[in-house]
Amino acid sequence: MNKRLLRLFLVLAIVLLGVQMYTAQAQQKVTLVIESWRTGDEAVWDQIIAAFKADNPDIDVKFQPTNPPDYNAALNAKLKSGTAGDLITCRPFDAGLQLYKDGNLTDVTKLKGMENFSDFAKIAWTTEDGKVTYCVPMASVLHGFIYNKDYFDQKGFKEPATYEEFLTLLENIKKDGMTPLAIGTKEGWTTTSMGFDNIGPNFWGGDAGRKGLIDGTRKYNDKGFVAAFEALSKWAPYLPKGHEAISYTDSQGLFTSGKAAIFPAGSWEIAGFNKDADFKMGAFKAPPPASANGKCVISDQLDIALGANAKSKNPEAAQKFLEFVATEKFAQLYGGGLPGFFPLGNFKIKLDDPLANTFLSWRGTCESALRSSYQKLSANPDHPTENNLWNVTSQLLQGKLTPQQAGDAIQADLDKWYKPAAKS
Repeated sequence: MNKRLLRLFLVLAIVLLGVQMYTAQAQQKVTLVIESWRTGDEAVWDQIIAAFKADNPDIDVKFQPTNPPDYNAALNAKLKSGTAGDLITCRPFDAGLQLYKDGNLTDVTKLKGMENFSDFAKIAWTTEDGKVTYCVPMASVLHGFIYNKDYFDQKGFKEPATYEEFLTLLENIKKDGMTPLAIGTKEGWTTTSMGFDNIGPNFWGGDAGRKGLIDGTRKYNDKGFVAAFEALSKWAPYLPKGHEAISYTDSQGLFTSGKAAIFPAGSWEIAGFNKDADFKMGAFKAPPPASANGKCVISDQLDIALGANAKSKNPEAAQKFLEFVATEKFAQLYGGGLPGFFPLGNFKIKLDDPLANTFLSWRGTCESALRSSYQKLSANPDHPTENNLWNVTSQLLQGKLTPQQAGDAIQADLDKWYKPAAKS
């Protein structure tokens, strides 16, 4: 081989090596973006992403949360403009279903790992005919009340067994000079999710009452649902001063700083409160009225799932990540890293957090109910019952509506479009 030919081979080898290096670098540049409403979860997602990348080094993942009240609108705007992330955190029932109907989510029915979830775990992210599942279930949450146990012990206050005892407790805390309830009315999702849907099932007859709204045998302005609005209205004297301007994050700070005794909570608060509060905490379930004779119902909500953006530029990488979400490894990382988020797969996940175990223990003593408006009743984007409840519960606690007016307002808007299946 002459020197000229040898130099030619060397040049070709260098070019081929450069192409291979460029290809490898290009593969490493695949980045998946996760859209979510779960602000504050970055540390846990860092662990999850690291575990995923250990087996998929060519895929980067970025967790990109949006403030919860703004998530739906912001996500829809991104989807319309083509700027949404590759993976979309899915709300249960109507909100997630609408994303699928609009062609924004892929079919994950036959995704590897979906056999790990029961029909109940998937129901909130499955079409009404049961044929298509469009998001991988991640976790459910429970509702109740988290309280400053050091303060309770110091003052001799006890967890209430009935709603009447709960109101007496609030009055005694107020007399002691402490703010009883750390919740504002600026953002209505808090007064609905952590107020109305927290205590409500004990007044409207549990999940049977919610299903009655769907089949038309119950109304938001009937006796049971108005009783729930009435019970919620009793919180007004025990809210923080200037609650009309107090946001969700403000109320979290009010509690963790020790300036309020009780936080009407979802179990999702546990991780953040463990980090920010320097006092011992306890939790009690939504207390039923004395007339219930001890029968209790808790708000036990299928809460969060993950789907793939149908217009993702990285569909294969997105599918790989969803397959990881369907594994026991993900469930342990998510459930263990976010105490209060209870994984939905058929796995035995170990929970070490005492508050999380307290919440979970209520399932053994109480019936479970889903939030009242999430299934079917918020399917019309022009008349979303869930968002209407946000507005109504805030106005109720601000003294702008009576309980009956609140129920009438919700039902009147629902009647404009919703035709119960039993009567259609």
